[in-house]
Amino acid sequence: MTTTNPPGVTFGRVMRSEWVKFRSLTSTSVTITAAVAGMVGLGWLTCALYADRWPQLTEQTRERLEPTALSLQGYALVQLAFGVLGVLVVSGEYSTGQIRSTFSAVPARTPVLLAKAAVFAAVTLVVGELAAFAAFLGGQAFLSSQDIETTLAAPGVLRAVSGTGLYLTGIGLLGVAFGWLVRYTAGAIAGLVALVLIVPGLAGTLLPQSWAPYVVPYLPSTAGQALLAVRPQPLSLPPWTGFAWFCGYVVVALAAAAVVLKRRDA
Repeated sequence: MTTTNPPGVTFGRVMRSEWVKFRSLTSTSVTITAAVAGMVGLGWLTCALYADRWPQLTEQTRERLEPTALSLQGYALVQLAFGVLGVLVVSGEYSTGQIRSTFSAVPARTPVLLAKAAVFAAVTLVVGELAAFAAFLGGQAFLSSQDIETTLAAPGVLRAVSGTGLYLTGIGLLGVAFGWLVRYTAGAIAGLVALVLIVPGLAGTLLPQSWAPYVVPYLPSTAGQALLAVRPQPLSLPPWTGFAWFCGYVVVALAAAAVVLKRRDA
């Protein structure tokens, strides 16, 4: 098997090719549109409802309210959308057989993985950040009717809002890695959902209480979400420490995908 690229096949050209494939996927526009609508719509709706019900809320509920979290809670839906899209940009080529043409043009393979990841990360980071800031600014506008809004200048708020886009991009890249590792859409999505959603829930309920502080904060999604919290959360790492752990998982997953990709046939 040839492991070097033909003359003229540069990484820049591979990037352009992957960009063309990415933007031509129907799932790309549908998923991104749904993700932005969900992020912004849910954030605005939640803030509007809390503002409307504010006079009826108990004092205890008011003290627990965190304006930034209210406007950004749509990320829980968007992380699934970006994760699934990350899987599809890889598994879609396997399901159609286009991956053989891709590897015929770029036999070294690793540049394809890196180009897909780079294109995907660039698009989802921009979309994630725009959606996060739109959700935040609109949500705070609703909360301002009761004078309970916050601003980007408040401690931890800018980090939480901008960190939302970073976290969502990381989840999407995990989806890309799972797509390479598993190759089949259903299996890759199931593995990603288990890692991001099911494992943290099971760990929090099934592990002995004495173990939880040493396991739960270091799980991928729990570590990454530390960046999104304005107020410290129970069993949570410091924001940037948690995000560093999360990035470590993403790098390891992509590295494992690169190793597997080199060792098997298309």
